Amino acid sequence: MTDLSINLNKIALIRNSREGNYPDVVEFAKVCIDQGANGITVHPRPDQRHIRPDDVRRLAALVKPLTNVEFNVEGNPFAPAIGDYPGFIELVAETMPDQCTLVPDGDDQLTSDHGFDLTSSGEQLQPIIERLHSLGMRVSLFMDPDLAQIELAKEIGADRIELYTGPYAAAWGSDQLEPLFQQHLAAAELSTRLGMGVNAGHDLNLHNLAKFASIPNLLEVSIGHAFTVDSLSLGMAQTVQRYKALLG
Repeated sequence: MTDLSINLNKIALIRNSREGNYPDVVEFAKVCIDQGANGITVHPRPDQRHIRPDDVRRLAALVKPLTNVEFNVEGNPFAPAIGDYPGFIELVAETMPDQCTLVPDGDDQLTSDHGFDLTSSGEQLQPIIERLHSLGMRVSLFMDPDLAQIELAKEIGADRIELYTGPYAAAWGSDQLEPLFQQHLAAAELSTRLGMGVNAGHDLNLHNLAKFASIPNLLEVSIGHAFTVDSLSLGMAQTVQRYKALLG
């Protein structure tokens, strides 16, 4: 069965549109966990457009005592300290999530929109991966379904890859869907043969998730934007149940 990790960025985005702490991301994390979510994901950025460092700290404290839920912190490993943002790797080292997903994004991007090019960044990433391993956490790299790049991910020490599923989701209902699905399938199969686990995320939703989840050995999907939108009409508890059912 594929684990469901709920990304709470959009809850924080709503909270940030007003002063105060309403809605409280920790309280919504509790709802997700109570309904069977296997993980909580956040993606803090230096501009703090949604998740803030204190959110990461509070969510880490919530999840740490739990044996059946993982905390996944994702973000740009090269993001520096700015104001009260301590830097991405420093925040991860402080909060000690179960999994750290490294993503090649910047503040000028609306959202993550591509995987790593390890021919240019692999040498810089390898010591970061080694440091995170020394702290005892699993490391996943956000990757396109490019077989040569996935081989490089193994070479620099990644434990898992997270396949970027944005193009797959955008192709839903078109004749480009099946070729893209086959690319992701081949990428997942290669990752498994190399001994790396396979995660996936970006724009997966109640319509396109079941097909993607048919990929063998898919360990985890991280879903945030569509999950939040579905929660507006279905309620958060029922939305968790609907996504869990598709992954079962």
